[in-house]
Amino acid sequence: MRLPALVTNSLRALIAAALFFSGATHAQATAPTAGKVDPEAIDRTWRESGKAFDAERLRLLGRVADGAAQGPFHADWASLQGYRAPTWYEDAKFGIFIHWGIYAVPQFGNEWYSRNMYKPGTPEFAHHIATYGPQDRFGYKDLIPLFKAPRFDPRAWAKLFREAGARYVVPVAEHHDGFAMYDSQLSDWTAMKMGPHRDIVGELAAAIRAEGMHLGLSSHRAEHDWFFDNGRTIDSDVNDPRYAAFYGPAHAHVATRGDLDLAADWTFVSQAWLDDWTARTAEIVERYHPDLIYFDWWIGHPSFRNALPPLLAYYYNDGAKRGGVVVDYKLGAFPEGAGTLDVERGQLDGIHPTHWQTDTSLGNASWSYVEGDTYKSPETVVHTLVDVVSKNGNLLLNIGPRADGSITGEERTTLLAIGGWLKINGDAIYASKPWRVFGEGPTRNVAGTMQEGKARPFTAQDIRFTTRDGVLYAIALGWPADGALTIRSVGADDRVRKVTMLADGQAVKWTQEKDGLRLTLPVKPVGRYAYVFRIET
Repeated sequence: MRLPALVTNSLRALIAAALFFSGATHAQATAPTAGKVDPEAIDRTWRESGKAFDAERLRLLGRVADGAAQGPFHADWASLQGYRAPTWYEDAKFGIFIHWGIYAVPQFGNEWYSRNMYKPGTPEFAHHIATYGPQDRFGYKDLIPLFKAPRFDPRAWAKLFREAGARYVVPVAEHHDGFAMYDSQLSDWTAMKMGPHRDIVGELAAAIRAEGMHLGLSSHRAEHDWFFDNGRTIDSDVNDPRYAAFYGPAHAHVATRGDLDLAADWTFVSQAWLDDWTARTAEIVERYHPDLIYFDWWIGHPSFRNALPPLLAYYYNDGAKRGGVVVDYKLGAFPEGAGTLDVERGQLDGIHPTHWQTDTSLGNASWSYVEGDTYKSPETVVHTLVDVVSKNGNLLLNIGPRADGSITGEERTTLLAIGGWLKINGDAIYASKPWRVFGEGPTRNVAGTMQEGKARPFTAQDIRFTTRDGVLYAIALGWPADGALTIRSVGADDRVRKVTMLADGQAVKWTQEKDGLRLTLPVKPVGRYAYVFRIET
């Protein structure tokens, strides 16, 4: 049995201690409970585990109710459709997402390790037993002491993100695993009270703002209602009531047509769960005042439909006092216009009438760090950024730091390469607007969520357009082998006066022909990744 490099000999004692259970009491506590306990009883156990935080939860719920009643927004969807993303966000174009937490410790599988390690037949299930032991003796909670983050340097992270050209940064405040990466007063299962014993979000918030960037936070808490349900089907610590505060209700996930079709998801959700979710979201607003909140897809579950308006009205009214805030949602969770649409690992096929966002990860296999992952190239990321911006969107690019708090060399190199491109070509990206068409060329990628794996590489004939301050920018996603480039969307009626290449600041020879604007370029590329032409008309 080979332990991950993170687990040194000095930590084996922690694993041994976690395995030291015996007798009937342990066996009874960890025995499978799936199908043997009704959802109401499960919920009572979970509510009892968090009883110590009832007063604080009620205070936060009261704050939400008061905030929703005071300001330009009201707790109804019609009012919330008056949302408009603030100018800073529409101008920002590029942000950094950070998936980092306990799930980085195993460095195996992906960020759903916490769920899959309890699911027989998965690689994570087998890996966990081989590496740490059976799930009734070493559960997910027992990874927490291994998450010490000795190399976490929030100021160095923020400096890197700024050098990458990011204008906003979105750390995960809480993932599906239920471990708060901030100093929560609603749970003992937090990074402040366990593991690194640091307010990770608080430290990052200060560092991000010190570098002049906007702070966003993501909440994946909604999915925690059912995320550990596999643990109820086997002998595991998920069944032990002592850990209900961490593992949550772990209700059976009844998704009859897959995870993403929420209209066919019949998972049990109690009002107590919705209240707790509301309070936890309000807590991160109150403590950290994020300029953006990103929600994962499960807030689109029908049970959240009445819980969302008060929370959104509270946050939007709070944000209105400081110039407006952003909420990202997915897959029809909101009526159009009530927030900013996010398309995960995917694209849109044209210019969207309102501002939107795509989020993807540098890592191809996982949002969190795993050994052996492969990474997107700087060219791929720049092409994605250009394509998204031409369609009125932002790119939120994820990194997954190691459990010790270090950022991989591959991610660092790519981020700096993106930043280098943006320093030269940023005029075509930041604060830009879509043109009359988003682009031209032969490559058309499949639109929609989780479709990036079907993407085809762009060519020199694929050109994207943006505008800024009355100037048109044409961005070629490849360099023509013969140095001849025709931009077919630019016609005689556009009355071109001058063409300049941003990479070297030199004027470009051009002629206006019937088939478009013809540019005469050097045979060798000038610049890297994507080539920006400033067209003055």
